[in-house]
Amino acid sequence: MDPVVIGVDSSTQSTKAAVVDAATGRLLALGRAAHTVTGQGGARESDPEQWWTALARAVAAGLAESGVRPRAVAGIAVAGQQHGLVVLDAAGRPLRPAMLWNDTRAAPQAAALTGELGGGRAWLERTGSVPVASMTAAKWRWLCEHEPRRAEATAAVRLPHDFLTERLAGTAATDPGDASGTCWYSTATGAYDGGLLDLLGLDASLLPQVAPTGATRVGGLTAAAARALGLPAGVDVAAGTGDNMAAAVGLGLGASGLLDHPVMSLGTSGTVFAATRARPSAAALAGFAATDRPGTFLPLGCTLNCTLAVDKVAALLGLDRDDAQPGGEAVLLPYLDGERTPDLPGASGLLTGLRHATTPQQLLGAAYEGAVFTLLRALGELPGAAGGGDGPLRLVGGGARGRTWVETVRRLSGRPVVLPRSTELVALGAAALAAGAATGGDPVEIASSWGSGDGDALPPVRRDHAASARIASVLDTGAPALLTPQGHR
Repeated sequence: MDPVVIGVDSSTQSTKAAVVDAATGRLLALGRAAHTVTGQGGARESDPEQWWTALARAVAAGLAESGVRPRAVAGIAVAGQQHGLVVLDAAGRPLRPAMLWNDTRAAPQAAALTGELGGGRAWLERTGSVPVASMTAAKWRWLCEHEPRRAEATAAVRLPHDFLTERLAGTAATDPGDASGTCWYSTATGAYDGGLLDLLGLDASLLPQVAPTGATRVGGLTAAAARALGLPAGVDVAAGTGDNMAAAVGLGLGASGLLDHPVMSLGTSGTVFAATRARPSAAALAGFAATDRPGTFLPLGCTLNCTLAVDKVAALLGLDRDDAQPGGEAVLLPYLDGERTPDLPGASGLLTGLRHATTPQQLLGAAYEGAVFTLLRALGELPGAAGGGDGPLRLVGGGARGRTWVETVRRLSGRPVVLPRSTELVALGAAALAAGAATGGDPVEIASSWGSGDGDALPPVRRDHAASARIASVLDTGAPALLTPQGHR
């Protein structure tokens, strides 16, 4: 049997394990297992042990569905949700549930950290990003202030994908891409920033080693992990990366592939990103490193409210998600969970412009427009041609399979849109990293040869400038006074 690799997508709500033919990139099977997220009042948490159990179940399901013999598996890699704070005891057990990327409780700590370093520009010069509530550094400061005993008892600090990779290989390792989302890793130097660690009171010995790339082999599958997954011990384990970096690899974005080609991902959160040689330094962006090779970056804008928020509006109106029309005079900013871009962690949804003639379908359409406009504004911050050009916009994520999402993006952007045929780009990107670890190959070249980023092209339509101007006016005058509840001002 030809060699296969396994790419794991450990996301907020579930784990997927893609069993992939290493030579052709053909998806042989996709195993799945769900997670539970808990929390109220800005808290979003999950038990990391759930992720490990789900990983084992998803791998077993994928192998069973594919019919692949375990000895045919040559490599495995994990792509995980970014920014989550996992704190472990000396035995490697979680001391508390992980604080997830969309946990907004650390907003005051993020603001304090920004001021302590002298403002956002100082952070941009060192990390490429300004601290916001989602960043791991802000979460660590929150833990130190609110749960000091747990912080003092911490023997290891990990990101979600680091935690799982360590369970697989027994090695404490991360990669530049996911590490760059912590705000204690410097994209300027390609290493942890000692001065920032001092500012945070975080000992570098608690952190994993940073591998050169996400495709770097960091060890073989341990005997215990092999038993849990039903695989032979010694299978090559890649360093892995964050979910956004893996999606970029799956799309063929990177130094050996597409540079300055923008992508919009429509999922629970919305993101816009591109692989670039230019080191980003815009406050509206997360200035991530890419995972394919040093010197490549992945500037990314992220919104917290995307498909889930619009689905909530549809449910409140009693409408099917595609039973929508352009919003007319109505403007709806669906910031139901606070917002990251723009940085309004205490925001709530805002509806204005109602008329007697406004229909429920227009209100739903206005929710789509508000979410898409917010992403397009972040897209404009990407450096160079990626943000300011009129070239194709690759559209991925669950929303890319929704007619109204696609048409709203086309109408508000006026750009051509490419819809990649592969829908599991994070898992396929992780599989390319696994193949790189097993063969020594460049993961972007591998993914490009698989054609996982290829898709159908839709021509541009006339841009709806009036809708964009209307939403911009509300957003610019409404934030923060109208969007932020009194208790968060």
